[in-house]
Amino acid sequence: MKPRSKPQNSNSSPPTVALISLGCPKNLVDSEKMLGQLAEAGCTILADVAEAEVIVVNTCGFLAAAREESLGVIREALAQKAAGRARRIVVAGCLAQRDGAKLARKLPGVDAIVGINNRDDLARAVLGGGDENGEKSLIAVQSYAQRRRSGAPAIGQDTGRLRLTPRHTAYLRIGEGCSQGCTFCTIPAITGPFRSKPVQQVLAEAAELVADGAVELNIIGQDTTSYGRDINYRGGLGGLLRQLDKTSGARWIRLMYAYPTGVDGGLIDALAECPHMVKYLDLPLQHIADPILKGMRRRITRRATEKLLEKLRRRIGNLHLRTTFIVGFPGEMEQDFAQLLEFVRAFRFDALGVFEYSSEPGTPASRLAGRVGRSTARRRREQLMLVQQEVAFAANAAAVGKPLRVLVDGLDAHGRCIGRHAGQAPEVDSLCFLTARRAAGKFIDTEVVGWQDYDLVVRPRKKA
Repeated sequence: MKPRSKPQNSNSSPPTVALISLGCPKNLVDSEKMLGQLAEAGCTILADVAEAEVIVVNTCGFLAAAREESLGVIREALAQKAAGRARRIVVAGCLAQRDGAKLARKLPGVDAIVGINNRDDLARAVLGGGDENGEKSLIAVQSYAQRRRSGAPAIGQDTGRLRLTPRHTAYLRIGEGCSQGCTFCTIPAITGPFRSKPVQQVLAEAAELVADGAVELNIIGQDTTSYGRDINYRGGLGGLLRQLDKTSGARWIRLMYAYPTGVDGGLIDALAECPHMVKYLDLPLQHIADPILKGMRRRITRRATEKLLEKLRRRIGNLHLRTTFIVGFPGEMEQDFAQLLEFVRAFRFDALGVFEYSSEPGTPASRLAGRVGRSTARRRREQLMLVQQEVAFAANAAAVGKPLRVLVDGLDAHGRCIGRHAGQAPEVDSLCFLTARRAAGKFIDTEVVGWQDYDLVVRPRKKA
């Protein structure tokens, strides 16, 4: 492709823009809001980065691997600029928030840097507005404390999004930030303390998403179970879920990112009783051995964790539980890891992810003694995933012949019709392969006829 000649006057008309979204669903919501703002500003949104005049990279800065991925994508965008295909590069998101000034020095070709607390400055950055001194580059990275001192709202609205998910499914963010203080985590330093969206704002955003075609709402936040505490909402997360269940119009509502110590009776009752709440809970546990839980500052013990899990399964019929664990945390001994293996084998989670510990600068855990070697952490991750594989494959084999209601997602890259049952969240969980094509966004009654590794094969059931 021939390089596009740069316009003589970059401010003559709103540019064409391509946005690359990296990281978690929270970042995806930010990307969708940014795209909505850019469309309102008159920009033309393109899917092909090679065709865009402006490239926006919405970065992730949570872990070292994510930062390296973000830097790689930024460098690819800068190569597009050097070749004359793009005239402006804007970096946004968590990495911009974390390392804004450093990025400006390290990557001088970047034209603007916009942190997560300055998301509403994105359109100005794309359109080429400089800073207050008239400089070409815009660096807008406020800390949460600076944002609050400026009189800005504690949390922005996510209405008016140009969604990147399939029309029938959407993420609904109910809060921002985290106040838990786990020793391994950089999120509080990047995003600030947890703050809830007002109830009516959440309900309005849910109604907008459903009006736009979403039949499934996935509730997200860095720590959803802290919802309401900072705004004196007595109903808490359980109360919010009840209101969403009654008023949103969504067929499926799924809860993600729950913190174990925040799961109370009101939440459990809401999950058990609300007809549109799918019987699914994403509950990252991180470990089960008491010494490691203490080192992580999780404020829970193995026994308390087991009691909570027993209560959840007893109270909520057909509950699908997803969790994540970290291996290789400083001080993790072989006996601690053996506990984790035994626990996962015995409890039989429906879905499970494992991460190798990443020592993040500035976190309390980075100063702990007892470093675990990378090869050891890798071996432990592989061992734990093999145990979970046995659990998952046995569950899939047992599911053959059983009925399942499936939400059709459409066709995958190989032309296969795919969907998910209530125990499968988008992106992070396994899939259902349908033996016949059905329209995306439709609920289909099926029967499990086989399985392929972690995924199920289902056949639409004939109506009587």
